[in-house]
Amino acid sequence: MKPIVCFGEIMARLQSPGHLRFRQVMPGTLELTFAGAEANAAVTIAALGGEARFVTALPRHELAEACLANLRAARVGVEDVVHADTGRFGLYFVEAGANQRGGNVLYDREGSAFCRAGPEAYDWPRLLRGASWLHTTGIAAAVSREAAEATLAAVAAARTAGVRVSFDINHRRKLWRWDSAYAPEELAQRTLARILPSVDLLIGNPGDLAHAAGVAPPATGAEADEGPAALSALARAVVAKFPTVRRVAIGLRDGVSATHQRFGALLYAADEDRAWLAPTVDGRYRPYEIGQVVDRLGTGDALAGALLFACETPELSAPETATGFAAAASCLAHSIHGDFNYVTRAEVEALQRGGNGGGVSR
Repeated sequence: MKPIVCFGEIMARLQSPGHLRFRQVMPGTLELTFAGAEANAAVTIAALGGEARFVTALPRHELAEACLANLRAARVGVEDVVHADTGRFGLYFVEAGANQRGGNVLYDREGSAFCRAGPEAYDWPRLLRGASWLHTTGIAAAVSREAAEATLAAVAAARTAGVRVSFDINHRRKLWRWDSAYAPEELAQRTLARILPSVDLLIGNPGDLAHAAGVAPPATGAEADEGPAALSALARAVVAKFPTVRRVAIGLRDGVSATHQRFGALLYAADEDRAWLAPTVDGRYRPYEIGQVVDRLGTGDALAGALLFACETPELSAPETATGFAAAASCLAHSIHGDFNYVTRAEVEALQRGGNGGGVSR
């Protein structure tokens, strides 16, 4: 398998223990792990047995070195990380939700090394040499003007080099503040309009995809009789607006509560004008019932990473198989604490085959 290059910011994730609220634990102890949408996807690819290279900009200090060591331990290539002389390490704070109380994320990223690094910081012709895909997200473009221009340069360089581009919209309403002339939603739409004409695989939830395509989101879920047709129509609308997009992947989430989720996925192939849903039972969509969510952050990135891995693995690359594989990997990510999805290919394939009893391997 050729390497998959993932580009974006990685941060320190600081979380209150268990389901405690910030006011209950501070002053006190927060748990620190590392996280970022594109790094999360890279870890999934590597955990499944693929080759992932991560590109970002980090400051020169011990925390950044600890982060890189963590990625190396996950078998992610970090040789191409830019070591910046200015800028800080980005942070985000997590308060886990429970039952009907949703989770909360606070970002502290302004002025980070990644936010300050413009397109001139990255030698994309060299960084993309030999790669099969470039994977990045809307988060990379949302954090600063410089990062948005760097993301645009990365996508353009991949197009020039013949490297396919995977893009997860990953809309974050608390970001997209770097141009006060536009409201965040408008700034996001204007920036995505410059990126998406160079994308081959577009990933998102129904709302984000509808916003990008300028259409109304489907009114029904995938389980409704008209749901698959409505989701396919949404994917066609995306392809009609951005003809370079040949596949559209949609994460399908029905949140019963913060700790009870139903999850599945749809993959639409433009060349065949056909969509596949997963998981299915007797040919009908039946989402995974995740009744005890351990951590839902990073699960969409697990979907993206697993889908890219499947696309590059011949025996998994058929659309129906790839959809099921990606949905199963994302389901399992809900069982892992932290953003990184440390599950194996064997575990994903066992769930894909229906081995979902949660037994102990002895």
